[in-house]
Amino acid sequence: MHARAPDRYVHGLGRGRVCRLLLLRPARGRHADGGDVNAPEEHVLQSIEARRRAQPRLTDAKVTTAHGAGGKAQEALLTSLILEAYGSEQLRLQDDGAVVDVARSARLVFTTDSFVVTPRVFPGGSLGRLAVFGTVNDLAVMGAEPKWLAVSFLLEEGFDMDELRGLAEDIAAASREVGVEIVTGDTKVVERGKGDGVYVNTSGIGILADSVALGADQVRPGDKVIVSGPIGDHGTSVMLARGELALEGDVRSDCAPLADIVASLLAAVPHTRWMRDPTRGGLASACCELAAASGLALRLHEDRIAVRPAVRAACELLGLDPLYVANEGTLVAVVPADAADVAVSTLAAYDIGRDAAVVGTIDTDPGGLVLLETAFGGTRVVDRLVGDPLPRIC
Repeated sequence: MHARAPDRYVHGLGRGRVCRLLLLRPARGRHADGGDVNAPEEHVLQSIEARRRAQPRLTDAKVTTAHGAGGKAQEALLTSLILEAYGSEQLRLQDDGAVVDVARSARLVFTTDSFVVTPRVFPGGSLGRLAVFGTVNDLAVMGAEPKWLAVSFLLEEGFDMDELRGLAEDIAAASREVGVEIVTGDTKVVERGKGDGVYVNTSGIGILADSVALGADQVRPGDKVIVSGPIGDHGTSVMLARGELALEGDVRSDCAPLADIVASLLAAVPHTRWMRDPTRGGLASACCELAAASGLALRLHEDRIAVRPAVRAACELLGLDPLYVANEGTLVAVVPADAADVAVSTLAAYDIGRDAAVVGTIDTDPGGLVLLETAFGGTRVVDRLVGDPLPRIC
């Protein structure tokens, strides 16, 4: 349909002269004289209607700005790639949010995280697995059972569609592995040169049992600090995978879900005081946060903290301290002293916890500080990380 007096070459939807496409429906098709639509016309109208109802197909090899514009291209991306990979019935509704059923008295834990790791695939993990496990682990160390995820993509125009499909499949496989459902999400596209391929944001919700009470305010002098395994694997693996350094080493990221091992620990030691997954800033930063929040001191023993030889060697060459290097499948926990042995044996029953050990003790003085007893018999203060020696590792 168009205006009676269009402005020739300047008329159109943008200029306001073209009103809209005329919507034709077969059931209402009539000739001007009132007669029925003939067979050829009926066939054309049925074909149009069938095309309207058909799901759009994704034929593009690269991401374009249209894939984030809310039209047919975005619908094709959602239905043919993202929904196909995730297989979530909630997502297929394509509502503005997800409705999930929880018990009336349930406590919820809600967290969110963004992932910009480069390279997007590295020994032991990938951007997709990291995006799921990172958020699931944040829920787990709060004592919650992870249940639902929201996954959002920030894409750069020109990003390879096959790589995006692989990323979505990685995310779907990781979510199935940990038993969480992807129920909502979002996709945006920025112009070429305004991004770096793809960034991922995940938000998660978990259910927290009434019996769980974790926090810095629960920690007491005499409690023991436990680490589930070697530290620094993830940050070192990503750093070496970039190929920017004249270094080689067989170091795999510890990227792994912690939900099961945490659930077992809480079942074996119900009075576990506090937990963290020491990601950015490593074990040192997690311990400094606890010391500051509790007002107590942490005394760590360097010779009890496991560090793989390849990780230690790489850190020494680069002037890094493994205590500050990120982990993505390692747990640090504080438990009552009389439950430390049970906690260690519980963690050691899992592959990711077989090197679990008591690495320190909670003390009263000097309050708010972390002290490290070195392998040489000295003592030094472990301070908060300054700067960002390993950017974009998660």
